[in-house]
Amino acid sequence: MKLDVAGRTAYAYTGGKPFDQGLPCIVFLHGALHDHSVWTLLARWAAHHGHAVLAVDAPGHGRSEGPPLPDVESLADWTLALLDAAGVRGAALVGHSMGSLIALEAAARAPERIGLLVMIATAYPMKVSDALLATAREAPLKAIDLVNALSFAGTAAKPSYPGPGTWLQGANRILMRRMQAADPARNLFVDDFGACDRYAHGLEAAAEVRCPAHLVLGERDQMTLPKAARELAAALKARVTMLPGGHSLMLEAPDAVLNALLDALKQELST
Repeated sequence: MKLDVAGRTAYAYTGGKPFDQGLPCIVFLHGALHDHSVWTLLARWAAHHGHAVLAVDAPGHGRSEGPPLPDVESLADWTLALLDAAGVRGAALVGHSMGSLIALEAAARAPERIGLLVMIATAYPMKVSDALLATAREAPLKAIDLVNALSFAGTAAKPSYPGPGTWLQGANRILMRRMQAADPARNLFVDDFGACDRYAHGLEAAAEVRCPAHLVLGERDQMTLPKAARELAAALKARVTMLPGGHSLMLEAPDAVLNALLDALKQELST
């Protein structure tokens, strides 16, 4: 599904069902150097179980027109503008890593529009080491390999989505490389990871959030350590689910992440 957001084309995967503005909407927000494809299982489940789905490509990622936006705050504004373009008044926001910060900021900026906040593999502050950013400026493919090696606790998928024996690290590496190569004039690694590193409004944003919040964290996450989410979880009064896995939870623990989303949706309905 293509939408016009601020005069530029934005793409959103609708989970294999036509988008229906009359259904409860879930917006899925991907992380750094990713696109909508990381949400395939969750988006399809939601679309086939009574939800309108917008699994978006952020500006400059996947099928959405660039350039990439410079910071989390502008990405949050873009997300709210995308809701306007889709004719959606209210939505649940589900974000992974960088996308979790975008979801947090959007929920703070429009608390009357956001009914549920789910932050997967999140932390605040989401600092990025100077050494990694320096490597990314000089050798972005090397930086991708470093991040990819830290993103998984295992190497192959269990008997579930996306399929038994799938090479998780290889699939993620190819996706990140494809995003990086899409615009040779830009260094998308530096754009995305720099936006995470600079975001300094998390606790102030949490104070403005009015909806139920649910954090889904990987016990062995080396990118966003679970302990780095404690202050944010307390500020949001969030329910926290710990899963066996690393940073790329949607690939490494797909069924558990889906179950966590179902629990979060039940929490929204009970409040």
